[in-house]
Amino acid sequence: MEYDEVEVKIREIEELLERLGKQHPKEISAFSRFLRETLDNKALTTREKELIAVALGIAAGCEWCIYLHTQKALAAGATKEELVEAGLVAVLMGGGPSLMHLIPLMKAIEAFEKEHGE
Repeated sequence: MEYDEVEVKIREIEELLERLGKQHPKEISAFSRFLRETLDNKALTTREKELIAVALGIAAGCEWCIYLHTQKALAAGATKEELVEAGLVAVLMGGGPSLMHLIPLMKAIEAFEKEHGE
């Protein structure tokens, strides 16, 4: 998957949030506040939380989540090895279907690693 294809998924997320933000501003605003507060550095770092989000995205089978949180994890300093290991933990918990969602993880890593200097 080329970087442009991965970026399409990221744009789809942005477009959805923008559209829903206009149609349901209270709900999206509340979700955005919750997201910011949850991902803020506290007991776990943002990097650690993004790795968890990648694993949960894989276990849930959400390609958009995988792309978004892979990008954010790399930006927060995660390494390719940490991302793959988080993905393997998801496979441990989710089995074969989660294993297949390592495909978008690997594509996202490849697309974003140049952006984040890996």
